[in-house]
Amino acid sequence: MANAADHLPAGGAVVVMNPRSGGGKVARFRLVEQARAAGAQVRLTDPDQDAASLATAAVAEGAGVLGVAGGDGTVAAVAAVAAGAQLPLVVIPAGTRNHFARDLGLDITNPASAVTALRAEAPAMVDLGQVGQHTFVNNVSLGAYADALLTSGYREAKARTLIESAPGYLGGQQWVEAMVDTPQGPVESPQVILVSNNPYHISTPQHLGRRFALDTGQLGGVVLKRPSNPPPPDVLPRLSRELRQGQAGPPGEGLITWRATRITVHGSVAHLPAGIDGEAVQLDLPIVCEIRPGALHVLLPPERPTQ
Repeated sequence: MANAADHLPAGGAVVVMNPRSGGGKVARFRLVEQARAAGAQVRLTDPDQDAASLATAAVAEGAGVLGVAGGDGTVAAVAAVAAGAQLPLVVIPAGTRNHFARDLGLDITNPASAVTALRAEAPAMVDLGQVGQHTFVNNVSLGAYADALLTSGYREAKARTLIESAPGYLGGQQWVEAMVDTPQGPVESPQVILVSNNPYHISTPQHLGRRFALDTGQLGGVVLKRPSNPPPPDVLPRLSRELRQGQAGPPGEGLITWRATRITVHGSVAHLPAGIDGEAVQLDLPIVCEIRPGALHVLLPPERPTQ
């Protein structure tokens, strides 16, 4: 935490960091020291202060730039505050998978390299996803992945928990108790619903699950229907692996993919478990996901591996 005596210069930068993200990447890559050396103040989350509250306090104190070090959930929380305050955001990839940071072109193997963006001058405009009061930078998921997130012990054993949750869905014995509107018509009781902030690339295995643009002004929709017959033997391990990575497999039987500015899930139940950027939530129905074009200004380091 910043010292009570610390003074935030007008327009200064404040970086909110989650020290638990990515198995302790904040400490491992000395991100606190790196950010302070770049002239920023650092605020660490703890059980009493989450990322959103720390970012909101920084805005109230006159911050001119917000930064965030953590996974997609932490990034989304601070991004929502930055967008609301119309402040630029610096993303430091300190989570486990870092989907948003990767698709921004950042070096997710070296989180400290993103700190140089604190001195960048020209922000890039990217989109944000919105579902109810929640902002998302990666995706909203319903089905096997959402159920796994709500399972005790998921954080300690992600792969095992997901694989244990997936078979009922992929075998057709479990499903999402709702209907989703798609260009091919409404799909009732699908096994998986995935809505992403900008569409995923799914046509080639090499780049599966990547987003090569975050400013298309469109959501990506992926729906896996319930099978009418038992799935082929390779479907379970393949889709389990892809869901574990927050990705959708290549188009095939029962898989619908599309682009839209709004995707709606509705049904007779009051609410459904969902995963938003890897965080477990309960969403009231109808669930309406929308895109917010150019809502976030991000500062990027001058050198990036995938410019």
